[in-house]
Amino acid sequence: MTAIPAPATHAGGESLDAYLTAWAGGDADRATVAQCVAVLAQAGAAIADAVLLGPLQGSLGAQIGAANADGDQQRALDVIADQKIIAALQQADVAYYASEEEEAILTLKAGGALAVAVDPLDGSSNIDANISVGTIFSIFRASPEGATESFFRPGHEQVAGGYVVYGPHVALVFTLCEGVAHFVLDPADKTFKLIGDGLKIAPTTREYAINASNYRHWIPPIRTFIDDCVAGASGPHGKDFNMRWVASLVAETHRIFVRGGVFLYPADERKGYEHGRLRLLYEANPIALLAEQAGGGATDGFVRILDKQASTLHQRTPLIFGSAEKVTRIATYYTDTNFERTPSPLFGERGLFHV
Repeated sequence: MTAIPAPATHAGGESLDAYLTAWAGGDADRATVAQCVAVLAQAGAAIADAVLLGPLQGSLGAQIGAANADGDQQRALDVIADQKIIAALQQADVAYYASEEEEAILTLKAGGALAVAVDPLDGSSNIDANISVGTIFSIFRASPEGATESFFRPGHEQVAGGYVVYGPHVALVFTLCEGVAHFVLDPADKTFKLIGDGLKIAPTTREYAINASNYRHWIPPIRTFIDDCVAGASGPHGKDFNMRWVASLVAETHRIFVRGGVFLYPADERKGYEHGRLRLLYEANPIALLAEQAGGGATDGFVRILDKQASTLHQRTPLIFGSAEKVTRIATYYTDTNFERTPSPLFGERGLFHV
């Protein structure tokens, strides 16, 4: 039998530590932010180890007890990820910590310089199916007025944001509000190494991501936009589209950064979805910051995401982000009467999808 050669070890680019050190220079405020990103990356590497073991350590997707503070069913890996992030942030100058898994804002270090909001394990319902999951983080300067004031402010006041995606490889994508950097975890030495700096989202796209099973619940602007995409080259867009849906925000986001696209999770007519479903503070805010830093856009349909201000810890929002041209076009469906349509025959009472 012919031996299969071992894969070559790739040295990769600049290390994360070197990159952050160079960015911070001699500025103490920048150094504080850099340290915070570094320890979040360390937590991401630790979470990646837990994800890698999968069912060898039991069902990470198993439901445990009651729903979390945000009303979603808490799973084993949600708690593991939350604990690892809290432990990591103890090493940084972080005053306040907000998490999907916590009922209230935690004080980690009185007088600390930063406030960090995190979704510790996005997409955890997919973990047992071996689908990519991730961690999303947002960093603000801590307010001298206290914990709530540190977070309940417009998203454009973030000083950094990003995510770690645990997939076939572990990727860290973040912004320090000077463009978007892409790192990959080298499994040989457990070091994040630079793959690309100044990432850009393709300005236009033929690909959209939405949960089409909710079609009947959508409000007219979303339904009309999707109808126009489904119409393809013969429709208003004049081109054919592909649809994608992973049901993991981090996985959807990473795909859009790699090859373009637009993501839609709108408000709809179901109870509990009237104001959207994603969380403004620790999901929409950092994703919107990344999108804009990469030349894309992010809106709730009417308002730029980064101009919104949370008033509760787990406040929800609609989220549409990705390629700038498509985000702008979708927003016009909300406001321009020229985009009003009669219901599409594809989805009508006797349409193709009627059962």
